[in-house]
Amino acid sequence: MKRLLLITLAVLAACCLDASAARPKARHVIFIGVDGVSTPAFKDPVLLGRMPNIWMMMNQGSYTLEKRSVMPSSSAINWATIFNGLPTEQHGYGNWNSSKPEIPAVLDNGRGMPPTIYTLLREQRPKAESGCVYNWDGIGPLIDTAVINYHLYDPGYHEPEGYTMERYTLERAVEYIKFHKPVFFTFYIGDVDEVGHRAGWESPEYYDCLVEVDRMVGLIFQAAMDAGIFDDTIFVFSSDHGGSGKGHGKLEMAHLETPFILFGKHIREGYILEEPMMQYDLTATLAYALGLKIPKAWRGRPMKSMFK
Repeated sequence: MKRLLLITLAVLAACCLDASAARPKARHVIFIGVDGVSTPAFKDPVLLGRMPNIWMMMNQGSYTLEKRSVMPSSSAINWATIFNGLPTEQHGYGNWNSSKPEIPAVLDNGRGMPPTIYTLLREQRPKAESGCVYNWDGIGPLIDTAVINYHLYDPGYHEPEGYTMERYTLERAVEYIKFHKPVFFTFYIGDVDEVGHRAGWESPEYYDCLVEVDRMVGLIFQAAMDAGIFDDTIFVFSSDHGGSGKGHGKLEMAHLETPFILFGKHIREGYILEEPMMQYDLTATLAYALGLKIPKAWRGRPMKSMFK
């Protein structure tokens, strides 16, 4: 009888541990994904002094400046990994602007693409509100828009002069956060990469664009405050690749390493990640924050040490 009681208690304890592991770390996760952000820029103290919101995220949250991109360090390839948790050879997106896998992916969601973090959220938490606002049309084919409550593309820099992100894309992102309080939301900013290609990585124009991104981060924070969800949100800031000169995609650390920052509920304060981090670990960390089960095919692992 005593042995049966001990076994029963052990089973109950295991169930509690499993339930705890699957519990979301916060009710909301907001991912600010910025294309083309280089790690060298984030090592410049003068630039960091001009970015109070991002600097606050780093100081009051957890971060690494050594998250490594998958190869090659091009946009669609790495954003695919960020959303679907698979490396290049598994997800099959092979070009900077791929809109579908060039080779069959190891997983298929039934719509000709691998399941993404949005797919997992819809399957495992079907009532969870999710959204994505982006100003590069290459993002849409990578996120599985069929399962997202709200997604919006605004061309940004590709429109006539004077048409800015804030006029439409940022405004829609702010409105969506305030009125829909999404469980998971991605705000994609392509401007930094655009300026890198035009004026050069680490150029004054490139740094000015990062300062503008910081201002947008502040407005996203304010939207979360206005929605009453700021204190129950994990904010994520990261990028797909870095660069040098006026390009990227080479086998160089300036192209491969990017910042990864976590800030908010249940995130350790003032912690610098000590373990190596790959691009697909970002996806696993998002899933962990949302309390989602990770597919066995994913290579990534959540960066649990960044959480309290």
